[in-house]
Amino acid sequence: MSPLALVSVSDKKNIIQFCKELVEQFNYKILSSGGTAKHLIEAKIPVIKVADFTSSPEILGGRVKTLHPKIHGGILAKRTDEEHKKDIEANNLELIDLVVVNLYPFKKTVDQGAEWEEAIENIDIGGPSMIRSAAKNHKDVSVLVDPSQYQNFLEESKKGELKDSYKAKLAHEAFQHTADYDAAISNWIRKERDLQSSKYIESYPLIKTLRYGENPHQKAFWYGLNNIGWNSAEQLQGKDLSYNNLLDLESALSTVLEFGYKEKDELATDLFASVILKHNNPCGASISNSASQAFLNALQCDSVSAFGGIVAFNSNVDGETATHLKDIFLECVVAPSFDEEALEILKVKKNLRILKFSKDLLPKKNQTSTKSIMGGLLVQDIDHSEEKNENWISVTNKKPSNQMNMDLNFAWKICKHVKSNAIVIAKNQKTIGIGAGQMNRVGAAKIALKAAGRSSSDAILASDGFFPFADTVELANDYGIKAIIQPGGSLRDQESIDMCNSKGISMVFTQKRHFLH
Repeated sequence: MSPLALVSVSDKKNIIQFCKELVEQFNYKILSSGGTAKHLIEAKIPVIKVADFTSSPEILGGRVKTLHPKIHGGILAKRTDEEHKKDIEANNLELIDLVVVNLYPFKKTVDQGAEWEEAIENIDIGGPSMIRSAAKNHKDVSVLVDPSQYQNFLEESKKGELKDSYKAKLAHEAFQHTADYDAAISNWIRKERDLQSSKYIESYPLIKTLRYGENPHQKAFWYGLNNIGWNSAEQLQGKDLSYNNLLDLESALSTVLEFGYKEKDELATDLFASVILKHNNPCGASISNSASQAFLNALQCDSVSAFGGIVAFNSNVDGETATHLKDIFLECVVAPSFDEEALEILKVKKNLRILKFSKDLLPKKNQTSTKSIMGGLLVQDIDHSEEKNENWISVTNKKPSNQMNMDLNFAWKICKHVKSNAIVIAKNQKTIGIGAGQMNRVGAAKIALKAAGRSSSDAILASDGFFPFADTVELANDYGIKAIIQPGGSLRDQESIDMCNSKGISMVFTQKRHFLH
């Protein structure tokens, strides 16, 4: 008896050639319905229509066509089970040996901005049911859910009877397919109706297996979404991205985005920004009147740490900027665009990873971040709310000058992206000292101020958290700091305010904290 394949696909890529080979090489009969049946018939492939197979017409506008005992009985029947054999005979079931199904394009539909009713109609019911039935009974039934599987199935079939291990692999991929589909629907409903989920369900396809993780003995995998983020960034040259590259690129781009993000053909209404990042912390940042000068200013902050670092720009990289970039060893450069001249200059650094990250790859909606802990995940909103300067309050007798206010605003944006405890020293729209990831705040201040050295005279200091004591203010005064920005909110705030007043230092409270762990 000829084997029977049930074929019902939304994505019709390669389906005609695949079905031709099933029929011609393996003598399959093809069972199909709707648009797939029409598509195959037009290609002169013999098809048994589902309605004829079940003796039941499609109803409810096509919502019900494969939900029938003859379909699911033919898929779920165990070939060697005696009770099943009796039911097969009593119900005149024809066994289905292969299920080739992929689902209505729900993700594509909602990504294109479909209204509620249209999205609901693109929720597949019969497809997931057939896939799950076949996957459950994978000992007797093969299931294919993606065109990329077709060729391998044909090759395996040529070897003779399919191995149990291969059919189990297909079942695993099938359940992943339906799980991903259900996750997309669940998350869409949650967002559309602003619901709180009792379960955290996300689904990301595997992009690639990375060479290793943070260290060579750690396995690592990159999962991601299409049409957004790093998966869709254009790598113009260089080696493959590593686990650590991706972490650092994320931090670098997140920091430079504080100053806007301009495509090449956009007017530069904001200042050009450059951030140099190393081991997930900025080691230099600046805004200036050109990308080239912004990079040079950022490099002056800590040229030693910049070696082997990541550089991010918020604007086009031109030839002049590229000339400076090629003079230092860097892992990656990311920007919204690059001049051809710049790419030609940077070609001499063949291992340098150059990434074009277009504005349209940025997330359109609020995003969440996750961190794994033993037995679970911590999920939070990303700290990307716009800072409203009108909520800042000047708490000292001496008020900051206009230039100081510009530097305070700049340093506060950078400090937000430095690991806590964090201190940033800035002057003339560039960082001159950064203290990151210390166990106490005065320790971070000592590192940042020592790095700034004599340049700290008349500079400003930003702190990501409040001062529990006045010791940081006292230390800042020793280095000539003239203005401080911090969240405020300590029980001992007045001690720091009094110390500022006694030293002639301006202090601003933002009333918002930006810890980064």
